[in-house]
Amino acid sequence: MEIRTLLIDDEDLARQEMRHLLGAFPDFRILDEAADATDAQAKIRSYRPDLIFLDINMPGKSGFDLLAELEESPQVVFVTAYDEFAVRAFETNALDYLLKPVRPERLEKTVEAVRETLRNKPESPPGQSYSLRPDSLVFIKDGEKCYFVRLSDVFLFESEDNYVRVHFGSKKPLHRKSLNVLNEKLPAELFFRANRQQIINLAYITDIEPFFNGTLRVTLRGGARVEISVRRAGEFKERLSL
Repeated sequence: MEIRTLLIDDEDLARQEMRHLLGAFPDFRILDEAADATDAQAKIRSYRPDLIFLDINMPGKSGFDLLAELEESPQVVFVTAYDEFAVRAFETNALDYLLKPVRPERLEKTVEAVRETLRNKPESPPGQSYSLRPDSLVFIKDGEKCYFVRLSDVFLFESEDNYVRVHFGSKKPLHRKSLNVLNEKLPAELFFRANRQQIINLAYITDIEPFFNGTLRVTLRGGARVEISVRRAGEFKERLSL
């Protein structure tokens, strides 16, 4: 299995060293390099790599800022000289965190983790457009906290002013996108616009009941209750009918 890889670091010597170290693993194909977040963003969208090795502390936008601007994130291994970022990086559920200078034996462990993760990831059909899928990994930056989350693990998106509250597990960070923008990009087979304020994950529904004036009320795993508006109730019944 070929692992398509992008190196992102503002230090030329650091990129050269990582390229040299990855030379020991022929299944890792380095597509390109980027020295800042702006260049990296364009190259991620162009190449759609499986994996990025990402420096956190770069001039201008940080590695976290870069991830927050992507619609969908590749798998990420953070590489940095600043160990105070370690806890914050792992809060995001990144694949791994490497401290500079990177030791070959430590990189070997990272390589095995990457292989195992990507081995279990479904492949996109050839020529598929750049769009979100149930298994897509998205990055959410909410103040000082950062999260990676797989779309299928999100049970509710809820409008809050011009942002969206994203509910997964016990977390509910605020995402800097509008509900209307998200609604256009979410996989329709999994998510449904229940009303003007909320989008639900259909796989999380545990109960449906008639509510007031032709509306429906659904209960989601974990106990959240959402009203399906009159305008949306007909389509909702069609979606869930045999």
